[in-house]
Amino acid sequence: MSAIKVVEYDPAWPGLFDGEKSRILELIGDMVDDIHHIGSTSVVGLYAKPKIDIDAVLRSDAVVADAVELVKSLANFTFHGDPYNDGMWTFTSGHGSYGTRLYLCGPENATHVKRVLFRDWLRTHPNDAAEYAALKRELAREANGDWKFYTAGKAEFFARIVRQASL
Repeated sequence: MSAIKVVEYDPAWPGLFDGEKSRILELIGDMVDDIHHIGSTSVVGLYAKPKIDIDAVLRSDAVVADAVELVKSLANFTFHGDPYNDGMWTFTSGHGSYGTRLYLCGPENATHVKRVLFRDWLRTHPNDAAEYAALKRELAREANGDWKFYTAGKAEFFARIVRQASL
């Protein structure tokens, strides 16, 4: 297993998101209601895996299948289906020192709503963001490349922040 890399915040990340957002809009823009930069790379100053996480919220559940097929046609994206059965259709792409994870979902998708709550909370609560950064760095060291361990280790923190942000 390869090591899980958590790196210092890179001020280039918002620009990388903007570039990916433009590409997505060119392809499926007429199906998209909104596109969000989510995940740790969307929080200024936060340590993160160098992956640009993007939620593309489609205007209707009725266009999800068509949008998925269009994105699948891009040679540089790998399709992973809906791995958690939460209506988040997942694609990944690598670009040298960073990568992209694109999620397509219908409106009011519960996973997307929680991600936005989490992101927005960390953007406005620097102590919680610092705690999350420390947790991620510790988990990356302890995981020894085990992604399930790393992800599971963040679950309780994520759930706590979403609960707080939902009040």
